[in-house]
Amino acid sequence: MKFSDIRESDWPQLAPWMDTCLLPVTGLAGTEAPHEAARRLEKLRDLLDLVEKPYRGRVVTYPAFQYLTSADLAAELDRLCRNLKAAGFRHVIVALADGNLLAGRSVPSCDFVLTDDCDEASIRRRLTALWHPASAGDGGPGDPPDRLDRQKANDL
Repeated sequence: MKFSDIRESDWPQLAPWMDTCLLPVTGLAGTEAPHEAARRLEKLRDLLDLVEKPYRGRVVTYPAFQYLTSADLAAELDRLCRNLKAAGFRHVIVALADGNLLAGRSVPSCDFVLTDDCDEASIRRRLTALWHPASAGDGGPGDPPDRLDRQKANDL
């Protein structure tokens, strides 16, 4: 679900179920020709579709981080992920239009970096591990909300 689809009055009821933020990263430098920028955005759209649609009711897609603003993208994304978690999200997924943007660096506060080398099966495995850790199952915070409650969240 896109951030702009959530009404302020609905957020307090949705927040417990929508615990995962999806942060799209286009990674434009401003030097791209229009067709190159369009290609990058199309690639990002396709990646987002792999998470947004099947996990609607659990994931909130935030506005895209469009332009590179520093030489250290990993540090900038780590700061954003920490901020999003401080704002109440339990998990943050970063979706990169270009998997090479991080140049092998990690983003410690990010729970999952989604790149174009991820397929539906690997995404499902990663999200299952993220949302259902082996230590969960006791009804604690790692357990998913009831399916009917999630459907209610989808309907809002």
